[in-house]
Amino acid sequence: MEALAGSWKLVSCLMEDAETKEQKPLWGEAPNGRLVLTAGGRWIAVQTAEGRKPPKTADERIAAFLSMLAYSGTYRVEGNAIVIDVDIAWDESWVGTKQVRYFRIEGGELHIEAAPQPMANFGGKTLRALLVWKKE
Repeated sequence: MEALAGSWKLVSCLMEDAETKEQKPLWGEAPNGRLVLTAGGRWIAVQTAEGRKPPKTADERIAAFLSMLAYSGTYRVEGNAIVIDVDIAWDESWVGTKQVRYFRIEGGELHIEAAPQPMANFGGKTLRALLVWKKE
């Protein structure tokens, strides 16, 4: 866990369709994100899509909600998997779940692959996130 501990900045995020295997940057070419992993086992992740503007209407607030994610919980490493026991999230359906992320560290970058799951932010399609983070 020591190699994982620290603050990471999102470099890229591709979403892979579970059926077609097509990969697209659904959060944009330059998404925003921070991942904080403590040596004590706390995971805090916040991601937002590229180009967001301050919302001024109810519809814009809905769009802003759908262009972000934020969650936290305790984590443990099991081989090349990180298991996060989510205790708070932007989407209440994640609270109490176990989120599994597969990882590798290469050249100072943390590569994370999420297990395929239905994504409410993208119309409920089953997608797998492929993320690259750089340590700050």
